[in-house]
Amino acid sequence: MLMFTFVTKNSSSRHASRLLTCGGPCTVSIMSVFMDLNLIQNQTEDRSGLKSLIETAAHLGFSTVAVNYVFEPTTKKKQNIPSPTPINELIDQLPIVQGRSRPIRVLNRLTIVMSDSSHYRPTAAEYRRFDLLAVYPTTEKLFHAACMTYDVDIICISVTEKLPFFFKRAPVNGAIERGVAFEVSYSAAIRDATMRRYTIANAIALVDTCKGKNVIVSSAAEKRLELRGPHDAANLSLLFGLSDADAKEAVSSTCRSVVLHAERRKSAGGIIHTTKTSPEETPPTPDDRDAPAAKRAKPLETE
Repeated sequence: MLMFTFVTKNSSSRHASRLLTCGGPCTVSIMSVFMDLNLIQNQTEDRSGLKSLIETAAHLGFSTVAVNYVFEPTTKKKQNIPSPTPINELIDQLPIVQGRSRPIRVLNRLTIVMSDSSHYRPTAAEYRRFDLLAVYPTTEKLFHAACMTYDVDIICISVTEKLPFFFKRAPVNGAIERGVAFEVSYSAAIRDATMRRYTIANAIALVDTCKGKNVIVSSAAEKRLELRGPHDAANLSLLFGLSDADAKEAVSSTCRSVVLHAERRKSAGGIIHTTKTSPEETPPTPDDRDAPAAKRAKPLETE
C-alpha cells in the first residue's frame, strides 16, 4: 500500500499554530476513508454557507460529513428540538470526493448541550430523525451519566474553556466498552490563541485517561476557512497526545465505527414476533423421515 509521510522540523505545542495550516509528522494511507462528523449548521445564516462547507469538504478528500444541529435547552421553558433539513434541499447535486469517483455522503447529527439531566430524553421520537446523536455534558455528574447510561454515539468535550472537572478512568472506560466515542474539535483553536491552549490541554487530559481509544477529531467548522484537510487534522491530533496510528484513526476508522454504532442504535428498537405451534402442527424434519421409527422424535403428550 502506498503511504505518504509529512515531516516538519518541530511538532511541539509551541508550534500548534503552524500545524493548523501545514502538515506534520503523521503517516496517512492514501486509501483511507476520511470523515468529518461535525459541520455546524448555523440557524441564523442562509444555506449557501453550509453548501460551501460540504463542497470544500469533498474537495479536501472527506468521503463522509455530518451536518451538526446544536440544541441547547433551557430550564425556563420547553424548546422544540430542531428538525434536520433534507440534504436534497441543502444542495442540488452532491459534489464528487477528491480522488474518488463517488459523491460525498452527508449525515445529520444532533448535539444536545446538557446542563441538567432532564435535557436528555431517551424516548424522544425527535432523536430518530438524526443519523448521529451526541451530548455535550457540562458537569462531572452529567459526564459520568453520559459515559455509563446514555444511549448516544458521541460525547463532546469542552474546547473553549478549562474543564470544570477531571476525567476519571471508570466512566471513560465504561463509554469505550459501550462503543461511545469522545470528540475533540479544532476550529476554536484556529479562531483564538487562548482557546487553542484550552483545546490542547483538555484533549491531552482526555487522551491520557482513555489511552487514545475511541477518540475522533472533527472541525466544528462554521466557515470554509475553518475546515482543514484530513491529513492536517491527523497531524494536529499529535498535539493532543495521540500516536501516529491513533491520529490517523481519529479521522477515519474510529469515525466509521461511530457511524456503525449509530446504525445499530437506531435499529435496536425492532420487534421480533414469534408464534408457538403445537407438536402436531410441526412438520417432520428431513432427518426424522430418514431415521428409523425407533429413533424418531416422539410428540409431546398433552392431557
